Amino acid sequence: MTFNFTNFFTWQNLSILLDILVVWYILYLLLMLIKGTKAVQLAKGLVIIWVARQVAGWIGLNTFAYIVDQLLSWSVIGVIIIFQPEIRRGLEHLGRMPFFNGNAKTERQMSEKFVAELDKAIQYMSKRRIGALITIQRNTGLDDYIETGIGLDAEVTGALLINIFIPNTPLHDGAVIIRNGRIAVAAAYLPLSDNSMIPKKLGTRHRAAVGISEVTDAITIVVSEETGGVTITKNSQFMLDMTRDEYMKYLTSELVPKDEVKQTFIQKLLGRLWNWGAGR
Repeated sequence: MTFNFTNFFTWQNLSILLDILVVWYILYLLLMLIKGTKAVQLAKGLVIIWVARQVAGWIGLNTFAYIVDQLLSWSVIGVIIIFQPEIRRGLEHLGRMPFFNGNAKTERQMSEKFVAELDKAIQYMSKRRIGALITIQRNTGLDDYIETGIGLDAEVTGALLINIFIPNTPLHDGAVIIRNGRIAVAAAYLPLSDNSMIPKKLGTRHRAAVGISEVTDAITIVVSEETGGVTITKNSQFMLDMTRDEYMKYLTSELVPKDEVKQTFIQKLLGRLWNWGAGR
């Protein structure tokens, strides 16, 4: 008996496969939606009840099975009430999908916001002479140095960066390492450079900034606690005492994409229809 692959690739089989993939993806999204919330424990409880119902049916506990069936029949309403915050959050997330929302943030806008948050922190710390060391990972991984720090995995905001480097706090010593647009760790140790070209007046932060630039392609920002000067290092080069215009121009050129991603006609049309009447 020979197996014919053409009999397998039928529309009926493909529709079954598509059905399975869609259901799997929906379940995956639901799990990601409730991950880390109190709804996880409630979901586990529902699973236990369902398993108990199956066991009761197998061993003939008819009365118990009947009671559980009644509970499960009303559970849909209960789930809607109990999971109301998660359902609302999921619907809001669906409404913000870029395919429908013409005002969705582009990669360029997110990068510009990232640079703006860095600028807030730099300006605040520079004026008050708060020492800071911020390393931004590029193509070369910084895992070896990330392992030496204290994990945060937090959104990059000016307020958080300022709070980390406030003197006499547990995290102010060492470097903040930013990976994939998020603060991976604070208080990380970076390799110190032995470069004799570094001026003697510069301290450990500057030597660490140059040191990491010698072994990786990371961009490192230093705020001097002695002078408030801003220094940026990359590829073994350091730019001392940059003005705000100078470092903003440099960070923008390095971190903000040059071109916007163009929307298709369909995306623009759906975006306009989706947002029609939103401002009324």
